[in-house]
Amino acid sequence: MLLVALICVVAIAVATAAVSAYVVRRTRVAADEQVAEAVERLATGMQDTMRDLAAAVETAQAARPERAVAELAASLDVEEVSERTVEAAATVPGVEAALLEAAAADGARVSVATGLPVEEAAKAAVQLPENDNLRAVTISYRYRIDDVDGASQTYVRSGVVLPIRAAGGPVGTLSAFSRTSADALGEPQIDELERLAVRAGPALENARKYTEARALADLDALTGLHNRRYFHETLAREAARAQRYGRRLSVIVLDLDDFKAVNDRIGHLAGDAVLAEAAERLRAACRSADIACRVGGDEFAVVLPESGAEEAELLAGRIARAVNGHAIKPAGTVNLSAGVAELRAADRPTEVFERADEALYRAKELGKAQTHVAANGA
Repeated sequence: MLLVALICVVAIAVATAAVSAYVVRRTRVAADEQVAEAVERLATGMQDTMRDLAAAVETAQAARPERAVAELAASLDVEEVSERTVEAAATVPGVEAALLEAAAADGARVSVATGLPVEEAAKAAVQLPENDNLRAVTISYRYRIDDVDGASQTYVRSGVVLPIRAAGGPVGTLSAFSRTSADALGEPQIDELERLAVRAGPALENARKYTEARALADLDALTGLHNRRYFHETLAREAARAQRYGRRLSVIVLDLDDFKAVNDRIGHLAGDAVLAEAAERLRAACRSADIACRVGGDEFAVVLPESGAEEAELLAGRIARAVNGHAIKPAGTVNLSAGVAELRAADRPTEVFERADEALYRAKELGKAQTHVAANGA
């Protein structure tokens, strides 16, 4: 009986072990299948993700010139519009350098390049003939074998020059260059560059007109000098720069002595002519770096960057001699008084101006027709 029980126990143990082994094997298989399925799903997901990423990169690259073109109209600075244009041109496949030359304000010209120095790019470009029907001029460059043997990649091999127009008239030119002779710029690249030039034209013209309008807004209509607003903006900017870099800056404030009596004697219209002539003589006496302004009535001011009170006093003397050295018809001899102040380390822009203005009134108190320099102590 005991033997039978023992045999039964052994049989049950063997059966249990077999069942356990089967269950473990099935569990492992199921787990392996789940892992395999998870890996497969992950791989599929990664493939989808990589495809999506590649598509996104391709779309972004394709859209980059369009975004750059769209940003052109966002600026009213000719230099910035020009820089954005050549940067957009450089994203066109095959373009390794670009140059933009265009009209700026007051008859000036702007030249901006990428991929090449401006001077070198300008030499590689060509002058376009005047023809409203001209779309582009393509250029091929040929070099002697001994010059290019060894494959210097700095040589321009091909290029295209396109006119930039606005309101039907020429604004400038856009040139694009390639250093790879096998990839000469063809019709697809010209199409893209032409679209860019079409968008750049109005943006450049708007920026030029804005610059000219802003310059007019900064000028005093009677004298042609900068006006009061421009004076204070410039003084604030130059004072901040001088204090940041530890440089000197001075201000002169001047006015014509007894000008009210002149106006009463010859009338305001003739008095305006006297003011205009005095302003012209003041401008002629100033250096190119000096900023001369009319700040009100017969009062003028000059900002002198990189200059101390001694230099400002000398300039005030030159201005005084220029104004009173010859009679100004119909007023006759006109004298002026001046006050000078130098920027201090802790000065606000208004403070250096106020000290110069106070020095001017001190010159008036001392007898007029002279210059007084404000003390520069704390």
